[in-house]
Amino acid sequence: MSGTRIHGADVKTAHQDLHSEQGALRGEHPGRSRNPVVKVADLAWLEFEKPDLDRAEVFARDFGFGIVARTERQLWLRGTFAGSPCMVIRRGRTSRFIGPAFRAAERADLDRLARATGSDVRDADVPGGGKAVDLLDPSGFPVRVVHCGVRLSALPGQRPLLLNFGTDHRRTNAVQRPPREPSRIQRLGHLVLETRVFAQALDWYLDTLGMIVSDFQFLDGQRERGPVMAFMRCDLGSVPADHHTLAMHLGPGTGYVHSAYQVTDLDSIAAGGEYLKERGYQRSWGIGRHIQGSQLFDYWRDPDRFMLEHFADGDLFSCDVEPGWAPLSTSGLAQWGPPATRDFLGASPSPQRVRDVIEALRGDNDMDPARLFGLLKAARS
Repeated sequence: MSGTRIHGADVKTAHQDLHSEQGALRGEHPGRSRNPVVKVADLAWLEFEKPDLDRAEVFARDFGFGIVARTERQLWLRGTFAGSPCMVIRRGRTSRFIGPAFRAAERADLDRLARATGSDVRDADVPGGGKAVDLLDPSGFPVRVVHCGVRLSALPGQRPLLLNFGTDHRRTNAVQRPPREPSRIQRLGHLVLETRVFAQALDWYLDTLGMIVSDFQFLDGQRERGPVMAFMRCDLGSVPADHHTLAMHLGPGTGYVHSAYQVTDLDSIAAGGEYLKERGYQRSWGIGRHIQGSQLFDYWRDPDRFMLEHFADGDLFSCDVEPGWAPLSTSGLAQWGPPATRDFLGASPSPQRVRDVIEALRGDNDMDPARLFGLLKAARS
């Protein structure tokens, strides 16, 4: 177990701030490390490989990304906010997720991280230049921690609609006509991963990168065995941070689940979704509002079958909020919206999924028959 429980008058419990009906029981995972190596400030970008960069660029523009740079071998995507790019897609023989890059708060953090992990600080291959430390998490994902010397300037963004509420009339003698156009991505919000070594990977992100848990989820009847999902945020002290920058859950496979990108408001999500639907893309699930994180959401598949989310209006927590605890269930994924689809849940059987299950049950990891049946039960609940 990583770290120790944090106590004191300034720490908010799950019951005080009501983001979860339950808090931790005595002896359960604290959700943070007592002495992490560094504290990353945010996700910087995600790295993918795809064989067809032209097709990838068409979807990127339709989904609402801006283009930072395009070469024969690389495509860099961005949002409208100032900062780093959101994503890099490199030409490869197959379509695959490579790994995330996290942003270091200070350049000195890279030196500290390199010393602690026996790694080197190297030049980062990013427009404008920078430095990076390359790591490998316990699941086998390459993880980069970067510090970039040049920040992208902000671009014009979509303005939120002016709304009337009851007797609060902010808009008069004017109509609402949100344009049917791509949702304009503001920034990269979070990444979700599946892993067979959940407990080890969780502690690695807390101990090495200084992330802290906003919410844990456990399997029905198996709480004493510990959590199987964690929503982790960056520790920015008193500055509120996204409810989760990285979410991770136990599963028979190891891989990318989805990534999420912030847009302006609900109308941006909905109008952008209509734009995507008209162009033949597949909605995976939505529109709805989540419970953990509270985001308004809409999930789509790109031409390479990667899942991407438009979201708006997510929760922000400062460092003094303790983790909530809740049972994992499909019905607990949303406050409102259509039922979660089989596509979103990854419940459609495939030869690869069957191989994953067999390998996981035979391997040295956190999966066993009880965990597997618990996950299947959660998917039906």
